[in-house]
Amino acid sequence: MGTEGFTIVQSDWREAPIRLDGQSILAIGDVHGCHGQLAALLERFSALAPDRARLIFLGDLICRGPSSLAALALWAEPSLDARFAHVDRLSGNHEQLLMLSVGSDGRAAFDKWVTIDGMTFVDELRRKTGRSDAPLTRNLLLEAAGQTVVDRLDHLRSHMWIGNTIFVHGGLDPAADPATHLAAPFRQFGGNHWAWINQPFLAWRGGFNGLMVIHGHTPPAKHREMSGYPDPHVFQHDRLSLDGGSAVTGIVAAAQIEDGRYRLFMAHAPM
Repeated sequence: MGTEGFTIVQSDWREAPIRLDGQSILAIGDVHGCHGQLAALLERFSALAPDRARLIFLGDLICRGPSSLAALALWAEPSLDARFAHVDRLSGNHEQLLMLSVGSDGRAAFDKWVTIDGMTFVDELRRKTGRSDAPLTRNLLLEAAGQTVVDRLDHLRSHMWIGNTIFVHGGLDPAADPATHLAAPFRQFGGNHWAWINQPFLAWRGGFNGLMVIHGHTPPAKHREMSGYPDPHVFQHDRLSLDGGSAVTGIVAAAQIEDGRYRLFMAHAPM
């Protein structure tokens, strides 16, 4: 996948009360089909001693952008697992609704997904297979995306908890015990679920029982409305957002995170 014309703006290291047990984490936020930006980030990360770094995808690879299938192919690429110390693929709410929709009882999930642009991905599957009226099924997904992608989608994680830091798509419910909140079933969706929560999480100023939260899910304009932060991509009140707005802004956000510090990588589409 070519990266010509895509640019990455990299910040200086910034201090943060993060403890990762000595690990170096490369975390990538919402992609939403912006495969060129994702390719540029993976190329940059390949120069950062990847064999000693852990790569974490925060979810929402699909829908809205130029090619969700191309983004999924990069995300699922087996060479990533060989190139990095470890790769963790977390579920966003879009992957969650996709996999529930192609399950045995997915009508409610599909109806919900349609309201948040799920048909952009269904239409892409149809174009890839040449079947313009095909219903969304597991077989359609398999035919368009391939076995490796579907296998990865079958084994998505809800979160990663490393040291004092939680990596999760949506966030934490400040009114719930973190472990209990993160144990909410994959089959549930909406509300304050770990893949969906935004306003109660972003408006909270009281911390999360000593835990730090790295998340995606809420794009910058919406984040500012809910949190009051001028810049959502600054670590504050024990959380850091890595949703750059992707398909709307052309920016896919990522970060390198280590004990006590982090730095941002913002991949921009060509002008």
